[in-house]
Amino acid sequence: MVYLPVEMRTSEFDSSSDEEEVGEDQLTPFQISWLPLSIVDCSQFLGICPLPGCKFKDVRRNLQRDVGELQKNGVQDVFVFCTRGELHKYRVPGLLETYQQQGLMVHHLPFPDGGTPELDQCCQILEGLQANLCNNRTTVIHCYGGLGRSGLIAACLLLQLSVSMTPNKAIEVLREHRGGGAIQTVKQYNFLHEFREKYGAYLETKVVSAERSVSR
Repeated sequence: MVYLPVEMRTSEFDSSSDEEEVGEDQLTPFQISWLPLSIVDCSQFLGICPLPGCKFKDVRRNLQRDVGELQKNGVQDVFVFCTRGELHKYRVPGLLETYQQQGLMVHHLPFPDGGTPELDQCCQILEGLQANLCNNRTTVIHCYGGLGRSGLIAACLLLQLSVSMTPNKAIEVLREHRGGGAIQTVKQYNFLHEFREKYGAYLETKVVSAERSVSR
């Protein structure tokens, strides 16, 4: 989790002097998909969206407008899976600082586009998401397109919350809400199918480590 100092400032939110002006009718739509967790016996929703303010190839979004949309939806926490390098590439280098300036809690837990997180990082993300759900905090996750990495994490959350959920069903659910591009690569597909077994082993290791520390 990253808590950013308030004194850090960015011109991305307040100024567009370094980028071309785009009329509202030319902006790429920014939509938040609200995944209902009722399918895994949880009353909350998890928001998934593309990268706010992104300007790359044919994508043209407005950061101020997109962050305003998050605020209108009552979003309190944002989990960001893009690297700092990607934020520069997609022309929102000050995104994390902008979130904090606008009162959003930032959780920056990046891993590569098309890739998967390390298991301990994945568990850290899931623990943070579950804590937010328990505390009724409105939460959104995003990567670049809100499909691959975000879809993977959301699917892992479904597996973690319900023993009856299967990897294939989780993928189906994500694709219903985010489109056919959710869970994009073979690596992500395999990670999801191996997640439950590896997560179980990870928990066992933590228990053994805790027992050893107590017995010393």
